[in-house]
Amino acid sequence: MTKIKDVKTKIYKWTGEIVPPVQNFCTNPTDILRESGDKMKSFRFHQWMVCEIIADDGTTGLGNAALAPEVTKKAIDCYLKDLVIGEDPFDYNYLWDKMYRSTMAWGRKGIGMIGISAIDLGIWDLMGKLKNKPVFELLGGRTKKKIPVYASKLYSQPIKDLQIEAEKYLKEGFKMFKMRFGWGPKDGNEGIKKNIELVNAVREVVGYDTDLMLEAYMGWDLEYSKKIIPDLIKFKPKWLEEPVIPDDISGYAELNSMGDIPIAGGEHEFSYLGFKHLLEQKAISFIQYDANRVGGITAGHKINSLAEKYGVPVVPHAGQMHNYHLTMASNNCPFSEFFPVHQVEIGNELFYYLFKGEPEPKDGFINLDDNTPGLGISIHEKYKSDFDIVD
Repeated sequence: MTKIKDVKTKIYKWTGEIVPPVQNFCTNPTDILRESGDKMKSFRFHQWMVCEIIADDGTTGLGNAALAPEVTKKAIDCYLKDLVIGEDPFDYNYLWDKMYRSTMAWGRKGIGMIGISAIDLGIWDLMGKLKNKPVFELLGGRTKKKIPVYASKLYSQPIKDLQIEAEKYLKEGFKMFKMRFGWGPKDGNEGIKKNIELVNAVREVVGYDTDLMLEAYMGWDLEYSKKIIPDLIKFKPKWLEEPVIPDDISGYAELNSMGDIPIAGGEHEFSYLGFKHLLEQKAISFIQYDANRVGGITAGHKINSLAEKYGVPVVPHAGQMHNYHLTMASNNCPFSEFFPVHQVEIGNELFYYLFKGEPEPKDGFINLDDNTPGLGISIHEKYKSDFDIVD
């Protein structure tokens, strides 16, 4: 019987070039405050945590965490690792509950759940390697020949530049796109006008035979959302993502019940129970958990099944291999997000510099290899010199 011998965590701090911040780059929850300057500062992440789950035969599974990696590392090193060392990795449901329930007093969401996610991802990667099967096969197998993906970038910028970027993705074969807004409630009617100009500019390029998703990234409130939505309907968006902060579930539910534009969210929600509440309230029409935040693949798999019962599709946040395997194994996950390879800016791009093995899109689709065990990623030696590594 295989046992988990050790759990090791490392922080990879990016030391390479970073694209400087641009004003009104993307709305976010701090927009309501009086602060000026780089309001995206607390939402940029230029570090990543890698969590190694090491079996007694030397086989190693790789988990990861992008949010607050230094604090998450502490949570794993001081509290979580001892809960799984000496255990059988194939008892993953038991191990998940053991971590969740043992940290109930301070965990449940945020840092605690991100730490659980990192360990859980590593456990699934380890199980795949031990069974010599890709993770999606352990989850039930392939449900689609390949995964449709949408190009997810198109942050607020000068109209000409925005259209050039949209044209690039169109020429690469993408048929689905997501863009961001740059202005929120305190910018008034002039801000609404600028937001509408952004959406119009992208639609002029991609046309109406494609899907266009709109994201506010928690930067609006209920009143502002209800004010701008009538002006957005004519652009036929696939969804409006995170219009209000994630704790405003009643706000989500009210906007979703309007029926004008489907409401999406969930990348900042945590655990199976968090999504159960959202589904019961009919608060969202698309679920967007991220497996390295929500509780790992164990939690994501349960949420996929739960959402299917409610008829709500799941489109995981950020793409990346831990989410692609969940998408491949579920009929209730129709497509995935894909962050185009780019210089390091917000931080999502770091995944490509840190990990080797990410599938490259072709004509708007990605695929997973049936013959690559586990999650299919390893540390990318090519860019390793661009990181400071902290044990």
